[in-house]
Amino acid sequence: MKHITTVVGATGLLGGAICGHLRASGLPVRAMVRPTSEPGRVARLEQAGVELRQGDLKASSSLEAVCEGARALISTATSTVSRQVGDSIQSVDLEGQLALVEAARRAGVEHFVFVSFAPMDVDFPLQGAKRAVEQSLMRSGIPRYTILQPTYFTEVWLSPALGFDFLKARARLVGTGRGRLNWISFEDVARFAVGALEHPRAWNAVLQLGGEEALGQLDVVRLFEERSGRAWTLEHLAEQTLREQFEGATEPLQRSLTALQLHLALGGPVDPRPAMEAMALRPSRVRDYVERMVSGLSGRD
Repeated sequence: MKHITTVVGATGLLGGAICGHLRASGLPVRAMVRPTSEPGRVARLEQAGVELRQGDLKASSSLEAVCEGARALISTATSTVSRQVGDSIQSVDLEGQLALVEAARRAGVEHFVFVSFAPMDVDFPLQGAKRAVEQSLMRSGIPRYTILQPTYFTEVWLSPALGFDFLKARARLVGTGRGRLNWISFEDVARFAVGALEHPRAWNAVLQLGGEEALGQLDVVRLFEERSGRAWTLEHLAEQTLREQFEGATEPLQRSLTALQLHLALGGPVDPRPAMEAMALRPSRVRDYVERMVSGLSGRD
């Protein structure tokens, strides 16, 4: 019998992709879902042959059943995207994830993969929570751990929802638009998370994830313009405005989201080569994303 991998955060964008990759490999998967999880996403997991178990990071007593009998556990859960009653950085990203590490240890989980994010110079609550969980996992005594630190997801941060509107050829750039980042597809992060389970060089390691090329927002605009032949209209959210918003923010989530935008403005390249070498994986390029989006627009004509 193949060993079960539990995925916490399975109804999210990244967690769902991880479940898909595991099932495509023929591996048994268990997903933690909440009674309040979006029904359509839960149904898709069930249709894919994923075992469902109810649990909630805010209810530590529910985590024992989630971890029971699992050889490996992959956690992508966060309160920052789909918040429900009682969800917060403190209750989910910090206390909930710490409780999950402890539950996994007690249940005898052999490998815990924690999806965090790449370190940033700005200090803010979400980063503090991620680093605390990383430290707890490394000290937990769980035989194997992998901490993945991806940069900004291409499909999220370079999308119309966040002001990068390739549908209308318009972009709201954060700062000057020249801060460089190693953007990465969430699908690639899913591949790395699954790959970590089978590649010894990824065990007991902290690995930063990003594309091979560091690009600024303006660089991405130019790629869209070159591929589509359309000139973009640009506006800027000034770095100073962001700094003032950050300094004035008292609510942890708002302070954290503003910090993420500020880092986007400043940039912060990472070295993705150790992760690529550890798992023999190569991330897709931003220009591949541009190609897909522009091709999709052509198909709508």
